[in-house]
Amino acid sequence: MKIVLATQNKGKVREMSAILAPLGAEVYSLADMGIDTDVEENGVTFAENAMIKARAIFELVPEGMGVVADDSGLCVDALGGDPGVYSARYGGMNTDKERNALLARNLSAINASNSKARFVCAIACILPDGSAVEVQGQCEGHMTDTEKGEGGFGYDPLFVPDGCGGLTMAEISAEEKNRISHRALALEKLKAELGKR
Repeated sequence: MKIVLATQNKGKVREMSAILAPLGAEVYSLADMGIDTDVEENGVTFAENAMIKARAIFELVPEGMGVVADDSGLCVDALGGDPGVYSARYGGMNTDKERNALLARNLSAINASNSKARFVCAIACILPDGSAVEVQGQCEGHMTDTEKGEGGFGYDPLFVPDGCGGLTMAEISAEEKNRISHRALALEKLKAELGKR
């Protein structure tokens, strides 16, 4: 199957390609397809945003290709679930560094650096015949208000996943992240669903 990943995020392209390619899928980025568009994500849930993106990009890809779109983000209990669906545009900040600094300040202000949190990933897959598959994965953990680690992207330096010895998502290996991450778990569910078809 030929699959287009409906994201401009290079970190997501790397992670999703690493997980999907061994399944025998030919994986293409939007750049590979010459698609340069920003889909307005106006859903109120991760699942709604993933499907909005998948359907929009499916209209732009050649016949016979499928589309995989995800919407993912960080939900922090002490912040009422924020940044949630606004993770990529939290506080109107433009870079990971700025968003992480804002999140760390917000956690520190309410003494919530150990707050329970989770990364959530909703995936919508539109198959070449137009049928859809939707799945979701979560990675549970807690927050720290001090960035640690050089790996990963986004909020990884502030998120400590359960069962990783206190290391942040940015400190564990790419292989380990691809095993436990919200995106990996959602992609495993997608793999299982596609296997039933």
